[in-house]
Amino acid sequence: MAQKRRGGFKPPANYDPNRKPKGAGGHRGRRTEPGVAPVERAKRAEKDAPGPTKERAASSPVQPRSAVPAQRLDARRTTAADVAGLAFGDLGLGGNLVRVLGELGADRPFPIQAATIPDAIDGRDVLGRARTGSGKTIAFGAALVERLLRLKAQGAFASDPKPSAAKKQRGVRDTRLATRKPKALILAPTRELALQIDRTVQPLARSVGFYTAQLVGGVPVDPQIHALQRGVDIVIGTPGRVEDLVTRRRLDLREVLVSVIDEADHMCDLGFLEPVQGVLRQTARGGQRLLFSATLDASVSALVAEFLDDPAVHEAEEAAAMPVEHRVFVVRRAHKDEVITELASAHGRTIVFCRTRAYAEQVAEMLSTAGLKVTALHGNLSQARRELNLAKFTSGKASVLVATDVAARGLHVDDVDLVVQADPPEDAKVYLHRAGRTARAGKTGSVVLVIPPTRQARTREMLDEVDVGASFFGEVEPGFGKRFLR
Repeated sequence: MAQKRRGGFKPPANYDPNRKPKGAGGHRGRRTEPGVAPVERAKRAEKDAPGPTKERAASSPVQPRSAVPAQRLDARRTTAADVAGLAFGDLGLGGNLVRVLGELGADRPFPIQAATIPDAIDGRDVLGRARTGSGKTIAFGAALVERLLRLKAQGAFASDPKPSAAKKQRGVRDTRLATRKPKALILAPTRELALQIDRTVQPLARSVGFYTAQLVGGVPVDPQIHALQRGVDIVIGTPGRVEDLVTRRRLDLREVLVSVIDEADHMCDLGFLEPVQGVLRQTARGGQRLLFSATLDASVSALVAEFLDDPAVHEAEEAAAMPVEHRVFVVRRAHKDEVITELASAHGRTIVFCRTRAYAEQVAEMLSTAGLKVTALHGNLSQARRELNLAKFTSGKASVLVATDVAARGLHVDDVDLVVQADPPEDAKVYLHRAGRTARAGKTGSVVLVIPPTRQARTREMLDEVDVGASFFGEVEPGFGKRFLR
C-alpha cells in the first residue's frame, strides 16, 4: 500500500486561489443568428468585441445584458383608443394564427396585444405590463409562434432531424427519428396558469405544425419525459419541474431561442428568482426574452438586468380603469360566516378567496351545508382534483369556487359576477390579482373585501396605493350584504 503523504496539501509555487477555472470566462452573446452554431457565434462575438468588453467577460461567467433597473425603464402606454380599427393581421400575424384566434373568440387585438406583438415578432426583448384579463397570454403566445415560424424560414432550425421518407399516419409523430429539441420556453408560477397558457398556445402552435409540452409539478413525470422524447417545439411549465428535468438531463434547453416569463413579479415574490435565472442560463445565449405581468416592479430588476437587452417596454390599461365595483364590508367575527354565505348566495358565479387551505375547506363546507353548489381549489388537492374542480366551476356545475391565492393569477373563467375576499390580502398586488378574476375582457363585475374592524386603516392605505376607490366602506351586519348587492 502506498504510504500517505504527510503534511497535508502543498500548493504549487504558482497557485492562485482566485484564479478562474479554464474556460470559465463568458461573454455577452449577440442576438442568436439563425443556422449558426453557438460555438461559432461565440468565436465571432469574441473576435468583434473591444478589449474592455473581453476583460469584463473573462471576470464573470454570466454578464448582465443591461445595467438599467426595471423601474427606470420608460414604458410606452397604449389605450383602447390607440388600437381602434386594428386587426391581428395588421400586427404581422399569419393567416392561420388569425383564423385560430378567431376560433378562440379573439376577433380584435386588445391594447397589450397591439403594443407588444410587433416588437416580439421582430425579435426584440419585451417587458409588458397590463391588468389581469387584458389578453397577455394571446399577446406573447401568438407572437412567439409567429416568431418561431420566421426563425424556421430563416434556417434557424436546420439542425432538426429531417422527416422520414416513409409514409406516416396523419397527426402521429415519427418516434424513430432523433429527438427534436425545444425552441421556445414559457414559464409560469403555478400549475393552473401553465395549463391555461397551454390551452391558448397549443391550438396556435398546432395550426402551423409546432408541438407543445406541459411540464408542471404535482403530476407524474414519466408522461412528460415521454413527450420530450417524442420531440417538442414549445415547453410550457413551472420553474421547479423544468429545473428538475434539466437536472435529470431529460430536457435540453440549449436550442431555446425565445423565452417567456409570465407573471414575472409573482415568480420573484414566490422565491423562484434563482430557479428562473438558472433555467434561463440554460437557454441559447443572446436569445429573445419576453416578460409579462400585471404589476412589473423592482422585483424583476435582476431578471431585466441579466437577460434583457434594450427591451421594448409597454403598458396598457391601468388597473384603476377596471369596470369593477369595489366594496369593503367591515364585519365582526361573530357575523363573518353568515355575511359570507349571504354574499355567495347573492350572485350567479362567485369566487371566494381565503388565505389558508384549512380556511378554504372550512368555507367550502359551510357554503355546501347552506345548499350552494360549491367546489374548492387549493394546494392540498392533487393536480387531477384541482383540474376537475376548476372544470366544474367553469362549466357551471358549481356556482361558487372557494380558493386560495393559487387561483388569484392566470385563472380565466367567463362571467364571474362576484369576487369575495373573505380574508384580507397580504398586499395591494394580491388584491388586484384577486379582483382581476371578474370584469374580464371588458365585462363588469363586483368585488367585496371582508375585513375585521381593526383592519380599516391598513385597508384604506392599500386601496390608495393601487388607486382603487371603494363605492362602499362601512360596517355590515347579517342581512345587509344580500340586500346591498341586489
